[in-house]
Amino acid sequence: MAARARELRAEGKDIIGLSLGEPDFTIPDFIKEAAKKAIDQNYSSYPPVDGYAELKTAIQTKFKRDNGLDYGPKQIVVSTGAKQSLFNIAMVVLDQGDEVLLPAPYWVSYRDIVKLAEGVPVEVSTSIETDFKITPDQLRAAITPKTRMLWFSSPCNPSGSFYSKAELEALAEVLKEHPNIVVVSDEIYEHINFTTAGHCSIASLDSMYDRTVTVNGVSKAFAMTGWRIGYIGGPEWIARGCNKIQGQVTSGANAIAQRAVITALEAPVERIQYMIDEFHNRRDLVLQLLGEIDGFKLNEPQGAFYVFPDISAFFGRAFKGKKIENASDFALYLLEEAQVATVTGAAFGSPNNIRISYAASEEELKEAISRIKQALS
Repeated sequence: MAARARELRAEGKDIIGLSLGEPDFTIPDFIKEAAKKAIDQNYSSYPPVDGYAELKTAIQTKFKRDNGLDYGPKQIVVSTGAKQSLFNIAMVVLDQGDEVLLPAPYWVSYRDIVKLAEGVPVEVSTSIETDFKITPDQLRAAITPKTRMLWFSSPCNPSGSFYSKAELEALAEVLKEHPNIVVVSDEIYEHINFTTAGHCSIASLDSMYDRTVTVNGVSKAFAMTGWRIGYIGGPEWIARGCNKIQGQVTSGANAIAQRAVITALEAPVERIQYMIDEFHNRRDLVLQLLGEIDGFKLNEPQGAFYVFPDISAFFGRAFKGKKIENASDFALYLLEEAQVATVTGAAFGSPNNIRISYAASEEELKEAISRIKQALS
C-alpha cells in the first residue's frame, strides 16, 4: 500500500493519506522548550541503559497518578519507543514454542515480534458485534498448557476499542486459574479516550499486578512519534531482563528526548486535552460521513484515532472490471480509484475490515470520504 501510494504521488496524483498511526498535531511548545534546555545543559553523554533516574521518577509519578500503580525504579525500563519495549519483553519471557494469545484485531507488530522471539502467535478472533473485544469464554477456550502470554492494547490499534474495568475484571477472573500466564498491556493510547469512566490498567486489578507488564510511551498522546521514547512498568525480574537485552542492542534511549519526556509526563493531562477533544470531534464526523455509505458496517470506537469498518458487503462485487475478493483488494481499489490510502484489516488479523485513521484535518477527512463514497457509488 505504501509503495503504491508513493508511485501514484510520483505520477502527480493527489493522494489523501488516512493510513498512518501518527497524530497530525505538532509537539506542545512546553515540551519543545524542555528539549532545548536539555541541549543547553549539555545532555550529550551516554544515558543509563534503562533510563535517567529523573525520568524514572516522572514515570513512577505518572503511573501512580493516572493508573493507581506503584512501580519502583527497578521495575521501570525506558526504551527507544514502545515497540522496543514490546520486543524486549518477548525476548525475556518467551521460550521456543510458547504460545501468545493475540485478540484480533491486534497491532501489526505483535505477531512478528512473537515469532522473532520463537514464540507461537495464537489469534483469537473478535468481531464488530462485540466491539472487537475478547470475551472471558473466548479467553478460557484459547488457553492451552503452552500458553505463556496474553497481549492486547486498550484503547486498541486498529479498532479503537476500549476495555472497561468490569470487562478487564472478567478477563482477570479467567487468568486467575492460570498463574503462569504473563499479561502484556499496551496502553500507548491511554489518554486518547472518549469514555466518561476513563482508562483502567489491568495491572491495578486484584491478583494482576505481579504478572502484568504495562507498556506506554509518548508517541500518541503527546504527538512525539519521532522522539522514540517508550517505557514499561512490571515485575522486577522482567525489567531486569529487558535491561540486559537492551544493553546489547541500543543501550539507553536518546538523551535529549528523555529529558523532554520528563516535562511531558510531569504535566497534567489537561495540557494535551485540546488534542483529545479534537480527535473526539473527528471521530464523530467520520462515523457520520461513513454511515452515509451503503455497505459500511460501523461500531463506535471509544479511543485512539481509528475507525475499523467491516466492508465484507463489497466482497465479490466488481468495479470497473476489478473484482473485490478481500479487504486488501478493497483498500487498493480505494487507493487507485478514490486516491485515498487506508490499511487492509488483514494486516491486523481481521480480513473483513479496513483501518481508517482520522489523524488528519477535518477538511481532508471530508474530502477523503466524499471520494470514497463516489468511488463506491
